[in-house]
Amino acid sequence: MQDIIIVGAGTAGLSAAIYALRAGAKVTVFEAQAYGGQIVNAQEIENYPGIAHISGYEFATNLYNQAKELGMELKYERVVRIDNARDHKVVRTEKGEYPCKAVILATGAKNRPLGLDRETELIGKGISYCATCDGAFFRNKNVAVVGGGNTALEDAIFLTNFCSRVYLIHRRDAFRAENKVVESLKQKGNVEFVLNSTVTQLKGEEKISAIVTQDKLTGERREIPVSALFIAVGQAPDNGAFSDLVELDSAGYISADESCTTKTDGIFTAGDCRTKSLRQLTTAASDGAVAGLAAVSFLSQA
Repeated sequence: MQDIIIVGAGTAGLSAAIYALRAGAKVTVFEAQAYGGQIVNAQEIENYPGIAHISGYEFATNLYNQAKELGMELKYERVVRIDNARDHKVVRTEKGEYPCKAVILATGAKNRPLGLDRETELIGKGISYCATCDGAFFRNKNVAVVGGGNTALEDAIFLTNFCSRVYLIHRRDAFRAENKVVESLKQKGNVEFVLNSTVTQLKGEEKISAIVTQDKLTGERREIPVSALFIAVGQAPDNGAFSDLVELDSAGYISADESCTTKTDGIFTAGDCRTKSLRQLTTAASDGAVAGLAAVSFLSQA
């Protein structure tokens, strides 16, 4: 019987483990793939307070080693279900079942890709899903953003502050973003709207040098020289297996506020898998600390 089982070994899950372990709890973390989550793909991190420069892999490895030294057990098994018994939980994976007293769901959210050839290969080499994370690396460069929601347009506004030119590519001529955001972007002098268009090809050898777009109405193809393509077509959480224990919003995120508690006693959540307005390393680590200590407090009251 473990004290706490954490589902997900990204920044939120490992931060939760560190705080819970330091508080004296026994912790096992389950991860379906590799520790670190999406941040391992970042070539360089410059926006984490107190750390001026660090690679995503190094950041994730430091978190993992810190938790490991404190006594974390990490199992590479996919969690498929959690049963809520009267006085404990049972975490079921593809390989077995594990009883515990509390669970923290830190499953993260995956960025929706465009599905282009070499897209995965070029992540960190011009392909990015986070303008606030990576935008500053392309100061005085031409870049492109693809998407039509608030995130895409806010990314484009952010990039106009230091990029020479920003191309906003959207598959329609109307946006899902709020009108106020659209109007703010239109006021920028270094933005070009490429509407009714999709990105069909990535060009460049070791890094992106250009993208090819195609007009959906005319079929016309256009090559646009850029140093980066920021993809903002949404994220997809994977919380369906826990829908009987937690409340999910319309997009599939776990409904929880800054307390990181869910509707089920002893089930907590942290990081990108929960409802929140900002998904960054700092907010993931913050959630992890809150959820880890909330779980420890639950144990003391049980």
